[in-house]
Amino acid sequence: MSLNFKYIPLTFLNDVNIIKEQIKNTVILRYLFDEYGGYSKLENLITGTQYGYNASALQSGKNKFLRISDITDGKVDWDTVPFCDCSDEDTYLLNRNDLLIARTGGTTGKSFIINNPPDKAIYAGYLIRIRANKENNPEFLNLFLNSYVYWSQVVSMNKGEFRPSVNATKLKDLIVPKIDIEIQRDAVKISKCFSVDGFEELENNIQRVLNDFEKSQEIIKQIRSQEKSVELLKQSILQEAIQGQLTADWRTKRTLSGAEVEPASELLKRIKAEKAQLIKDKKIKKEKALPPILEEEIPFEIPEGWVWCRLGEILLYSDSGKSPQCEKRPANKNEWGVLTTTSIQSGYFLEKENKVLPAKFSINLSQKVEENDILITRAGPLNRTGISCKVNSIKSNLILSDKTIRLKHVPGLIAPDFLVSLLNSNSIRALLIPNMTGMAESQVNISQGNIKSTTIPLPPFEEQKAIVEKVELLMKKCQGLEEQIKTSEADAQMLMQAVLKEAFEGKQEVVEV
Repeated sequence: MSLNFKYIPLTFLNDVNIIKEQIKNTVILRYLFDEYGGYSKLENLITGTQYGYNASALQSGKNKFLRISDITDGKVDWDTVPFCDCSDEDTYLLNRNDLLIARTGGTTGKSFIINNPPDKAIYAGYLIRIRANKENNPEFLNLFLNSYVYWSQVVSMNKGEFRPSVNATKLKDLIVPKIDIEIQRDAVKISKCFSVDGFEELENNIQRVLNDFEKSQEIIKQIRSQEKSVELLKQSILQEAIQGQLTADWRTKRTLSGAEVEPASELLKRIKAEKAQLIKDKKIKKEKALPPILEEEIPFEIPEGWVWCRLGEILLYSDSGKSPQCEKRPANKNEWGVLTTTSIQSGYFLEKENKVLPAKFSINLSQKVEENDILITRAGPLNRTGISCKVNSIKSNLILSDKTIRLKHVPGLIAPDFLVSLLNSNSIRALLIPNMTGMAESQVNISQGNIKSTTIPLPPFEEQKAIVEKVELLMKKCQGLEEQIKTSEADAQMLMQAVLKEAFEGKQEVVEV
């Protein structure tokens, strides 16, 4: 069987130039396998493997203590690397041209070649050090560790594992071309874009493959641009919806026909009267009065017959749930589950995004998620917090989590789909975002009180329904565009894979990896 290598998309390798470097190195190694016809295990090219030193990082000490987190984009700022006091420097000392490999975590298998380390620098336990022996070139090893020849084998040997890892035994078994050190040096020169006599065919092949890869990337780039354009179009639709522009013709026709439309100010009075009765009947609790809307809180003009109000004024109440320790799988038919924030997408609900509640957990039925509930995320990354959806249907027994908020509206007086469009529009999100607390890059939070105090435009109920019909029609067209783009993207990805498959496939009958 021939050696089979594949392009492996890796989350921590997303820079196109780095990917091109990996492709180039793979083409070089593919050529070496085919041209020289032999292979060897990595253990024959190195002096051995050594796990790192286990210790706590210190602000001062006698040894610089290099950790995985100190290696960023293939570089180390030694000034920021912490210290430790190592009792066995000879075992863990870092020398120039040592290679370090991450053996666990999100960057499993990622490597780093050491250049000019400080005196007495050592490395941490989640790293493995390898050194080229005298018959082999360390830069050639680095070339190998930055190729899809390497990654194909690393990913393959981790199949079925919950947490992929690289250990010393696995590393030693990796397959590399069997070539002498002079050919290794030539390979390194070619990798660094120097021309080497006798390798013109390889150099031409590298250029051809990289050109084809760049063409596929340009197609994917155009597709990404189309995706952004559709997102902008969807936001434009929502903005026109909540400003009354989508229903301008609807209002004109109603006026010309003489049909009466209850103004939103009267609708708001009816909602308040309904809430007052429910409070009197002790079906809902009375809440603190919301402050009047100031002129500077109004972000845009609305049509005649509409009114500005605060979100809490049109809600019966809002609530959230709890997030106990759960089994990380969706609940089955006879089980109860708790929503995850990923169940709430912008405009649609994913019922399967939940976790199984422990059997001993006491279920509060008042927190059960029901059809027509409006859900909104309370916590998460900035782009995921404050987004909303409506539960159109639900079959599972699910409760709210502490990071999901339910907004209960007055049935028959508020169109829930209009409210969802409103909350997912950029202009209303712009009112929510300043009230979020936390770090925008990682985790932000917003309280129910801040959500309910948000200023919103309220149309007449009949116009809300007309807006929903318009939005649904236009969003279906956007969905059609998205499906076409996804098909184009799949075709582009297949083209890229085909280009690289041809370049990575071998000629020699050697061994299956």
